[in-house]
Amino acid sequence: MVIAALLVLLIFNLPKVVVDNDADKSIESGSGQPVAEVKSSPNAPSTQAHAKKIDINTEKTAKNLKEKLAVSENIEKSTIFADSLGELYLGLERYDSAAKFIEIVATNAPSIENWRRAGDAYYSGFSFAMDAQKKERMGQKAREYYEKVLAESGDDLEVKNNLAMTYVSTTNPMKGIMMLREIITQDPDNETALMSLGALSMQSGQYDKAVERYKALVESNPNHVQARFYLGLCYVQTGQKEKAREQFLKLKDLDDDPQLQAEVDRYLEEIK
Repeated sequence: MVIAALLVLLIFNLPKVVVDNDADKSIESGSGQPVAEVKSSPNAPSTQAHAKKIDINTEKTAKNLKEKLAVSENIEKSTIFADSLGELYLGLERYDSAAKFIEIVATNAPSIENWRRAGDAYYSGFSFAMDAQKKERMGQKAREYYEKVLAESGDDLEVKNNLAMTYVSTTNPMKGIMMLREIITQDPDNETALMSLGALSMQSGQYDKAVERYKALVESNPNHVQARFYLGLCYVQTGQKEKAREQFLKLKDLDDDPQLQAEVDRYLEEIK
């Protein structure tokens, strides 16, 4: 659920692109329809500053670890200190700081696991970054490590999806779109790729195409709350109120989260 929410947050902060379902057609700059307003999507992370506050004890721990890392001449110990700092900052949701230290781990102890950890940390920083230059920098670093992972383990579809999403925000978004399509070809029920393509279509106002992706997802996983919510939202945008009502009513039975229930009730009221 958190991954899906993070994905939607990322998508709605990307430049508008048109996602054509035909593989032989090119991607173009979007204009057209406005993006759906999602005032508070269910369980989605806030677009406000997400990092948690550092208490005094945690700050002292971080300072102590940094001092030890700075003077350590032993690679094994340096790796341990960097790993501890990386995990500390991940817990605080300070992904740029976490990525910096996890990258030290990946450099000192190169492995698929550590490359992926570094890629994931940079990808989280990329996803939450509001500043364009920071987003670009985080995306480049994420690609660097994800490409190392895929060079050794090309069948890791989650890594491939994340890599694709970093390309969508570059001057070559079609590369990312094609990677997402490749994932769907290999695994038609891949939830992350379907969410990615669905949300990209929503972001550019192509709600009919988004419906196709979300329908496929809820058919394979009827309990996928995020997909069903956005499917209902797409039905609202395409004027299919009864289908939207059906999705929202199913959501009320599917998840009793108060925030979700409030959102669903609001949309049900709007489409009376």
